[in-house]
Amino acid sequence: MTNEANRVSERQQKLIEEFSKIPSWEDRYKRLIERGKKLAALPDELHDEKYKVRGCQSQVWLHAALNPDKTVALQADSDALIVKGLAALLVETYSNATPEEILAASPQFLKELGFEGHLSPSRANGLYAMLKQILYYATAFQALAKMGR
Repeated sequence: MTNEANRVSERQQKLIEEFSKIPSWEDRYKRLIERGKKLAALPDELHDEKYKVRGCQSQVWLHAALNPDKTVALQADSDALIVKGLAALLVETYSNATPEEILAASPQFLKELGFEGHLSPSRANGLYAMLKQILYYATAFQALAKMGR
């Protein structure tokens, strides 16, 4: 693991530890839904077609901006409770990390959380569509930084 992945990897590990202590899948889903409910409200202007994540069965909006300290600020929302919880996990994991940290961290933690095997195929596809969009944003911000913008 590279130093750049440390901040994101530490967050991933904390999530794995937290969810591994919850024995029942029903309770894990409840925790996931709680997380989604605590997700900061997405401003109305970001509920726009251009921020919709493609590949999700439910509606998901994901917005990214670059903070002055060159970390990525992520905001998300969904019209489905479980998907909103999944979005919250991703925002919690990747927000306020640099593009390099985001790109250097392995997405393996999603498998370790166990949701992959306990989500419907459409929800699992949505989860990976959100992750793909976050990686796309990180790549774009990294490229802009190299261009001096």
